Order: sequence, then C-alpha cells, then structure tokens
Amino acid sequence: MNADKLVETLHILERKTLAVLKEKDNLKSIVKASGLSEIEVMPALQWLSNKDLIKLDETAKELVFLDKNGEKYLKEGLPEKRLLKAITGEISIDEAAKKAGLEKEEINICIGTLKQKAAIDIKKDKGIFLSLTDNGKKLLEKESLEEQLLKKRFPLSLEELKPEERFAFDNLIKRKQILKKDIIKEKFAELTSQGKEAQKNLGKVSETIDKLTPAIIKSGDWKNKKLRRYDIKINVPKISGGKTHFVNQVVDYIKKIWLDLGFKEMKGSMIQTCFWDLDALFVPQDHPAREMQDTFYLKDPARGKLPSIYNKIKQVHENGGDTGSKGWQSLWSEEKAKELLLRTHTTVLSAQTIAALKKEDLPAKFFSVGKVFRNETLSWKHLFEFYQVEGIVVDPDANFRHLLGYLREFYKKMGYKGVRIRPAHFPYTEPSCEVDVLHPIKNEWVELGGAGIFRPEVVKPLLGEAIPVLAWGQGMERVMMQYYSITDIRELYRNDIGQLKNMKMWWK
Repeated sequence: MNADKLVETLHILERKTLAVLKEKDNLKSIVKASGLSEIEVMPALQWLSNKDLIKLDETAKELVFLDKNGEKYLKEGLPEKRLLKAITGEISIDEAAKKAGLEKEEINICIGTLKQKAAIDIKKDKGIFLSLTDNGKKLLEKESLEEQLLKKRFPLSLEELKPEERFAFDNLIKRKQILKKDIIKEKFAELTSQGKEAQKNLGKVSETIDKLTPAIIKSGDWKNKKLRRYDIKINVPKISGGKTHFVNQVVDYIKKIWLDLGFKEMKGSMIQTCFWDLDALFVPQDHPAREMQDTFYLKDPARGKLPSIYNKIKQVHENGGDTGSKGWQSLWSEEKAKELLLRTHTTVLSAQTIAALKKEDLPAKFFSVGKVFRNETLSWKHLFEFYQVEGIVVDPDANFRHLLGYLREFYKKMGYKGVRIRPAHFPYTEPSCEVDVLHPIKNEWVELGGAGIFRPEVVKPLLGEAIPVLAWGQGMERVMMQYYSITDIRELYRNDIGQLKNMKMWWK
C-alpha cells in the first residue's frame, strides 16, 4: 500500500500520535506533545505498530521511592540524628527517647545504628545511660549519607545511584517503611522507514471521517468528506470468545453418546458409605483398597446409616446367602460398612440404581460420568481426583456379546477405529474383560477400561434375583491426554488462561 493510501487508513488518534512522533519517543512525551490522554495514545501506538509504522519497545527500570516513614523522617529528621541531639552529658535512655520524641521500636534501631557507628557509649548502672563519643559529636556537625539520600528528588533509578548513595540505600531499605523499590515499565515508540514516509504525507491527505452519523447524513456534509479507508489485511489482536472448558466439552460429548443410545444418567453424592461403595459390590472388608493409603475417609461425620437391605449383604459376605456362593467366610462388621468416604468409583451409583429397580422397570440402561477419588500420589500420570465413565444394562436377555457391542459402539463414537477386547479379572464381575483401542497417531494398542457381567453376589441381594447386568467403567483423562497431546495429566486441570484460549475444540 502506498504512503497516501496508508495515511487514509489512519484513525484520528493515530494521525495525532504519528504527527508528533520523533525518531524515538517515550509515552509521556507523546502524551504531552499530542494533547491526547494516555488511554488514547496507548491504542493509537498499538494500531500504528500493527501497520508497521512504528516499533514498540518496553524497558523495565527499578526505581526507589520514599515510603511512609521516609516521608516522615524527611520532615522530622532520622531517629538516630534526633537521638544524638537529645544526648547531653550522660542521660538515661528513657529521658533521651522522650526528648527526641522517639517510639519504643525506633529507640532499639537507633541504639543499634549509633553503636555500629561508634557514636555513643552505653553505661548500665541502675538503668541504661547514654553519652556521646568524639565520633558522635562529629556526626552531629554533618549530614550522614542516609540524610543526604532522603533529600534527593524521588523516585531514583537504583542502577544510577552512586556508590555512597547505594551504601545509604542498603542501610535504609532494611529498615521499616523508609524506602521501597518498584519496577516501572516504560514504553518507547520508534518510527520505521514506512512510518517516516507516512508522517511526511499526513499534511498532503485530507482529513477523513470514521463513520457516518445521522447528523452528517442529514446535513449533507458527507458529500464533502472522505471516508477513512479500511485495511482488511491488517494484523489485529486476537479475540478469544467464551467457550466451555475443554474437559467439560469431553464430558458433554460422552454424555451425548450414551443418551443417544437410549441410556439414562445416574447421579449421586460424592460422599458415600463403605456399604454402597464397597460392601454392596462384594468387596471383602479386609481388602487392601479399604486402607487409608488407598481411600479418603471422612473424619466428621465419620459414619452414615445403613439401608434396610444390609442384612442380605451381610449374609452374602459371611456365607454367600442364597446366591450359591460361599461368600468370604468371615464376620461382616456393620461399623465398617457405616464408615463415610469419598467415592472411589462411580460403580457405587450402579449399585444404588440396581437396588432401586423393580421388575416392571426392566430392561433398563444407565450411565454416569462423574468424579471419583483415590489416595494416589500426585504425578505426571496419577491424580487423586478424576473422572470415571460408568455404564450398566440390566436385562434378563442380555449376554456377553451385547456387552462387547456396547463397548465397540462407544469407542467407535469416541473416534477409535480399532477396538480390542481381551479377558481380565475384576472383583465384582464374571466374566470380565479389558478394552484396548488403537492409538490414532502412534498406531499402538492402549488400555482404556474394564468391563464384565456383575456376579450374582452383587445383583441378587440388590435386585432380588440374579439376572445379567452388563457393566463397564473407564477413566476419561487418558483419552483426553492422547487427543490433546498432553504428556502430564496435571495439565488437564491447570486452568492456565493461555492454554484455555488456544486449546482446540473436542473433535466432535
């Protein structure tokens, strides 16, 4: 774009700013020369920079300012100097402090400072008495380096302080609210060759108007005015609109998959009793997963209530009840079952849902996507709080092949072309299997979840009869890490604004 056309694209603020720019100018000088306010000059500089008419530079300078006590001592004098003036002959410390008008905490600092400078003698005899040394008398006759520094015109550049000023600064900055440091950033604008050319052409191009107002249209002035030329190729700041957190995008998409397949969502509390979280799923009460190192238990309240079906669960654990199993052949403790914990899996919702079903509700299909908690050490691959995707199908006619079909359909909708299912073992399902998917980029198999058919020991005491219940549970974070190319699982919940703005949308 030639210089004339480029000038025609300039906003009135850009024109006024460009007109006063020298070779290299700081923000304050530009504001003063242009007659514009700082909030008008700042965007104008950015716009000119976008058009490559200027180069913006920013320097950081460490400045020294007078603090609250510094301003006070500038008027009244430093406490140590006031104390020196108050010492006549041999005087008690309390009397000297009173004469000097010093507070208790100031006295202690003064004594230390003057002692360091060999300006006073201290005598202890039924009290503390002070007297001046010859060096102290000399200090009374001249200004100290600290006093000279306080009389300077602030703010001062720390790096420009002379050696003796730096010495005084080091002494005063240690003391309470005398001096303070701050880093001040200063902006500079430097004309580019194109900017210099545009500056020369400012007077040659007639002033433009930015918009047609009702008044201009009504008066007909627009006929004699030139509309500002718009540069549609110019670089403009990127604007990030609001969007759902990428983790929630995945949660919403997974929920949609199951809802589209006719499933109903299960919901429930994150705080559960051991009864529902473990006992109802036929997990023995001496299982290692119940230990404190694996599970988060509540302290207050520590226990909850047991439902009316607890006797059936108790019998299944102790002797198998009427399930045909021998159970765990050990005593079942009601107190252990009452203990409250943060749910360790969303399968607790499956147990509660099955217990609430009636024969006329069958067949039924349910899912959940919810947070679970494990007492894990936080690392690049472990979290102590994460999402689990859970599903059950309660159907007298269901079989293992139906389970495989549901799993393949889910992972297909998640974008995986290859799904592999292999035998496995889990405490409350039989038969059991694990699901592997073919990584779309690495082209290798990755384990994503477990599944199976609930054992009679789980279903019969909850539902009243042992019918097939297809069940599965998968972690969600591993799928997300692969899609977003994240190698540290903690990155998923960092809540960094830059990351959230630039994160690509979930593929569906």
